[in-house]
Amino acid sequence: MIPIFPLQGGLLLPGARLPLNIFEPRFLAMVEEALGQGRLIGMVLPDPAYPRVEGRSTPYRTGCLGRIASFAETEDGRYLITLRGLNRFDLLEELPETPRGVRRVKADYAPYHADLEDAPAGEVVDREALLAALRSYFRALNIEADWEAIRNTDAAKLVTSLCMMCPFGDAEKQALLTAPDHAARAGLLISLLRIESAGPVAGKAPS
Repeated sequence: MIPIFPLQGGLLLPGARLPLNIFEPRFLAMVEEALGQGRLIGMVLPDPAYPRVEGRSTPYRTGCLGRIASFAETEDGRYLITLRGLNRFDLLEELPETPRGVRRVKADYAPYHADLEDAPAGEVVDREALLAALRSYFRALNIEADWEAIRNTDAAKLVTSLCMMCPFGDAEKQALLTAPDHAARAGLLISLLRIESAGPVAGKAPS
């Protein structure tokens, strides 16, 4: 049983780190519960196919387990935490909320044991294709980048970082999360970068 954090745009992948600024009372309670029970939180994306019911979103079936790697409390009562992604899980059952509004689930980690292994070497990624797609994407969105740092980053780590940081929709981020392996995730990321580069924002004719 783990507490879950349904967060729009909040993609966490195994091996990555996700900084979070926690301020809502129910999520403050979630962090406090996690700190007392192994420091584990399940990050899940809300499924846009389902409307919110009494303020509650319906999460996708697959999420990523994270461990609180750093924790700080601010003077105004917020928690600043960093989650380190461990492995994915399938949501088996959502349990009743706690009195403080913490959502909890029973999770199945068995299908994702491979997530606990080290990320493969960068050769699983077509680096040239990735960089070409990324240049077009950044150009379309007018994003400045440190290309020297990008070129010097391990390709597998670069894919993970881009999947989490790029402002894709939740459906696209969920597809990246559920990709069967690193090579498939890299291929999907390249496809998404190309699609977004040629999309309505990039390809809109001037009026």
